[in-house]
Amino acid sequence: QVQPVESGGGLVQPGGSTRLSCTVSGQNVEVYYMAWYRQAPGKEREFVASVVNADFASYSDSVKERFTISRVKGENTVLLQMNGLRPEDTGVYSCYIQAYEFGTAWGQGTQVTVVS
Repeated sequence: QVQPVESGGGLVQPGGSTRLSCTVSGQNVEVYYMAWYRQAPGKEREFVASVVNADFASYSDSVKERFTISRVKGENTVLLQMNGLRPEDTGVYSCYIQAYEFGTAWGQGTQVTVVS
């Protein structure tokens, strides 16, 4: 079974930075789409950023110019560099992937809390 596993996050001060990582385990898994979503307390999960293969990145308007998504070349690993963090960026960040043959999968999520 394909399982994305997130790492990173934690407590960050406003204006600070942190980086999330998501790695997909499993041999012979070809992941073509990797994305980050987040869910703030009391709110619905929302799209943050995505990358198709290693070439085409997309961002929500709320994180554009502050977050950078990147795919580690040759690996089923995606990074999310988050700069200029704001309290409204607080939430559980989850990795979502689409893989040939295996379909889609969600990670368990990792908490990011932006607080003074």
